[in-house]
Order: sequence, then C-alpha cells, then structure tokens
Amino acid sequence: MRRLGEALSGAPQTLERPLLLSTEQGRRVLIMSVSAGAGHVKAAAALEKTFLRDHRVLDVVNNDALQYTNKIFRDFYSKFYTSLVKSAPNFLGWWYRTSDEPWRTDTMRHMIDRLNTRPLVKFIRDFDPHFIVCTHFMPAGIISHLIATGVLKAQLSIVVTDFDVHAMWLSRAFQRYFVALEETKAYLEMLGLPASRITVSGIPIDPLFNEPVDRREVAQALGLQADQPILLLSAGASGMESSAFMVERLLALDPKVQTVVVCGNNEALRQRISDLTQDTPDRFRVLGYREDMHRLMKMADLLMGKPGGMTSAEALASGLPLCIVNPIPGQEERNSDHLLEQGIAVKCNDLSTLAFKVDRLLKDPERLKTMRENALRFSKPRASETVVETLLEENLPVLSLGPRKRPMLESGVSD
Repeated sequence: MRRLGEALSGAPQTLERPLLLSTEQGRRVLIMSVSAGAGHVKAAAALEKTFLRDHRVLDVVNNDALQYTNKIFRDFYSKFYTSLVKSAPNFLGWWYRTSDEPWRTDTMRHMIDRLNTRPLVKFIRDFDPHFIVCTHFMPAGIISHLIATGVLKAQLSIVVTDFDVHAMWLSRAFQRYFVALEETKAYLEMLGLPASRITVSGIPIDPLFNEPVDRREVAQALGLQADQPILLLSAGASGMESSAFMVERLLALDPKVQTVVVCGNNEALRQRISDLTQDTPDRFRVLGYREDMHRLMKMADLLMGKPGGMTSAEALASGLPLCIVNPIPGQEERNSDHLLEQGIAVKCNDLSTLAFKVDRLLKDPERLKTMRENALRFSKPRASETVVETLLEENLPVLSLGPRKRPMLESGVSD
C-alpha cells in the first residue's frame, strides 16, 4: 500500500501516466478537502487514516484542492474567509443565509470554480481514482460536473462537515452523501435526493477518539488534580483573540477549578494568557497547538469554545458538554442550535457572564452528568469507519439530478 498524500503535499503535481490498477489489485482513493477552516482538513485526515487501514485499498491521496488553483482564488477561499470571521462575522452570516437557496446559483458558481482549477482537473484525470471523497463543496462541485459530462469516471461521495447542509454542498451527479443527522437526511430527501443515497454517518473524526483515555494519567501529566473540576478552553487552530478576555473572567471562579487553555498556532495569544495567569500557576495550563486533543477532551469536564462541526463531533465522542461562545453566524449558529436542542450545551451570549455560567454548571453535577450522557447518545464516533465500509462494500451507478425545481421548497425559503 502506498500513501501518495505526502508526496503531493507541496506544489501541485501531476502523474506522468494514469494508474490503471484493476479492482482486484486494490482501490485508488482520492480525498479532496479545502484549507478554509481546519474542520474540512481534519475530516479528510480521519478518512485517510481509516482508508489506509483497509487491505482493499492500494493507494490513497489526500490533497487540498486549493493547491491546484491560482493565488487570487486560493486567498479568496482561505484568507478572505478567515478575515471575514474575524472582522465581519455579521456579513458572513447574512451571506450564508442569502446564498442558502437550493440549486439557484450552482451553475454560475461551479463555472467560476472550474475556470480557476484546471490543474486540479488534470491531476484527477491522471490519477484516475476509483473513489473520490470530498469534505468540502468546492472540489465536489467540480468533480460532479466532470462526472456529469463524461470527462471522469469515478464514484463521488460528499461528506458534509457540519450538522446542516448549506446549498453550496448540493451537487447534481454523485454516488452518495454522508451527513451528520437524520434531520439533515430528511432535508436532502425533501430536495429530491433519494433516501437510499444518503447515509447518516456523523462527521468523520480521528480514530484516536475511539481509544480509552485515563483521566488521572492525563491530568497528572499536566500537573492537574484529577479529583477537581477541569475546564478546557479551545481557542481554535488560529487562536481566538477573545480567549484572553475569557481567561480574565475565569479568574473569578473557585480556586479549585482548573483550566487548560489551548491557543492553537497563535503564539502571541499564548504569551498573553500566560502573563494573565502567572499569579495563579496551579489553576491554569496554557498550551499551544496540540495533537492530543482526544486526551484533553476526555479528561475535561466542560469545553468552552466555538461549535465548529469538527470540534462539536469530537466533543460528542468524548462525552464532553459544551459552553458555546462566539459561534460564527451561519453554520456554527446552526450547529449550536442542535447542541442546545439535544441538551448537550449551554450558550454564553455575553462573555462578561462566562464565569457565572460555568459556575452554575459546576455546582449542578446532575445536570453535567445528563449533558455528558446526551453527548454520548448523540455522538457517532465511528463515522470515518462508516464512510469507508459503505464505499468499499457497494458499487453504485452515478445518480444525476436534472435541473428541476420544487416550488413548495422555494416558497419556504427564509428571507
């Protein structure tokens, strides 16, 4: 078995000749993500790990589709999105709601994407995969068009990395959709997708989240007391700037409450929070980017952070209740709604009251216990296995949806 993803991690590359391997020799799998937010990439990495463990798979390529685009297009998808999250979240929420009209803009959007991703098209045709799995809508739309026009013969599956499905995830030619919730499946069915082509798998997370973790051992390694409350504050991969203010609020908590702060790749934030907490070294552990979030999540009693699809799925698998802060308008607000509806989370609308909100929870152990149980009940920790097993065990023909409209649904779109 060969792992091609590492060989292709730099500049865009193409293969000198197509890999024409028979099914009996093993399947070629192409996983495509987009580095606009960490969740899409992490879901792709989880699928890659699981595919590589299966003897029926010979080659796995896991690539960022933006590697095959020009700089302007690449910056639009990654840097521009990140800047909007930080500087204009309300605009992002407006755009999310306005563009969430099924099938209305897919032709124009896909045409623009295809004009900027010709190297990607060449690579896919050269690699000639049996299965293509997309954890982002951009490559899914391009590949769906290639299949629909007969340019490419492959099985396309689309793995949605949030609880809800935005209109941009919709493609007209595909083999299967993998979604997080039964409600999401019902929504796609109402749009005309057959139930037999939609699998409620959950959001793929690292298989490490299925392994047991000794809370006492992890706490001891961090110099914490396992018999005292442990909070986990996740600032995300890029380091949420408001985390410093949150730490200031948490200083008001009972001295027995311990907090682990993960600052991601934001070294300036890590130093700032370290300075804030230097007089209370027993109560705070301030960390940078971590590869062992599965251990930290299974050690903690409560997670404070943004409800991204991946973070939420990881917390659910860890049986970890959430205190939701600063959800991005749009997809994270919708994720938040589901977590609140299921009794897994509370939401802090004003960070000034964070300590009050957390203190109320810690003083109600029965409620925390119920929230943990709800999280485990709602979780799908083996989502990546579900995706891999489903794809390797079936051989579906392409399903093509015509340009049809459903007036009932169109009239029900919110303003």
